[in-house]
Amino acid sequence: MAADFPPGRLAYGMQLPVQAQSALFAEAWEAEATVEDLVEIARVADRSGFAYVACCDHVAIPRRLADAMGVTWYDPVATLAYLAAATERVRLLSHVAVVGLRHPLLSAKQYATLDHLSGGRLVLGVGAGHVAEEFEAVGADFARRGPVLDETVDALRAALGPEEFPEHRGELFAFEGLGQRPRPAQERVPIWVGGSSPAAVRRAAVRGDGWLPQGDPRDRLPEQIAKLRRLRAQAGVEAPIVVGAITEPLYVGEPTWPVGRRTLSGKPAALAESLRAYAEMGVHQIQVRFRSRSRRELTDQMAAFAADVAPHLAPHPK
Repeated sequence: MAADFPPGRLAYGMQLPVQAQSALFAEAWEAEATVEDLVEIARVADRSGFAYVACCDHVAIPRRLADAMGVTWYDPVATLAYLAAATERVRLLSHVAVVGLRHPLLSAKQYATLDHLSGGRLVLGVGAGHVAEEFEAVGADFARRGPVLDETVDALRAALGPEEFPEHRGELFAFEGLGQRPRPAQERVPIWVGGSSPAAVRRAAVRGDGWLPQGDPRDRLPEQIAKLRRLRAQAGVEAPIVVGAITEPLYVGEPTWPVGRRTLSGKPAALAESLRAYAEMGVHQIQVRFRSRSRRELTDQMAAFAADVAPHLAPHPK
């Protein structure tokens, strides 16, 4: 997996629109978008060299959060499996699956099947979750969601490994002598840990193949990455880790409409220069999001980024 994200050149992926429609980030056109729109966006990502497309995970949104979060959240396994059949090479990322809501054998069955059907394109992104009502509704322990996630990751390592009859024995979960097929197509399904809290960074350092920070501004990332690497070394984990970042919103070219003051816009060379700073911090993959007023404008932005910005994402020699 680390070979897919070599040092010195930024890979780029994206969280899919339409499948999650929070008022905090969804564009107005997404409310009327169709399944065909979602499929076409995934196909453009596939053709345009995007490393992954990602889908979120929420079971149900309480009324107190509905105005901000919305209630449209597609199931990640069903959505990514559907898109797997419409694409060929792009990886399929759960960003993030709240795996503490489910028994690890249930999650393993779903995600192993997804990896098998897609020919080994799954990246399992996991996170602790933040909506208490979701946990209460399914009988999961919200207060202990951190320790639950820690053991769930360990159990998933076993259940998604090469053994047809995996074994795990922990404080919360124990299983052996139970066979599951199909097995994942990958020898090791990569697990990326989401979150920027101290507990999440430690979890990524000790247990993750990748780290998905959530909302860290640029100026905080170098300190967080240094901490991640220090904790990983202290834990004796020698395997490389894929470090990610979520960029500012992007618009390739000069917009003729208000795209927001935080949006990076302008000529491709200027955008590439700005984004190269992430690689210089030690980031391997960036998650990009484009401002748009329609599916067509979004796919045009994706294609322009791939053709005119992405080739220049390698840092200049020093």
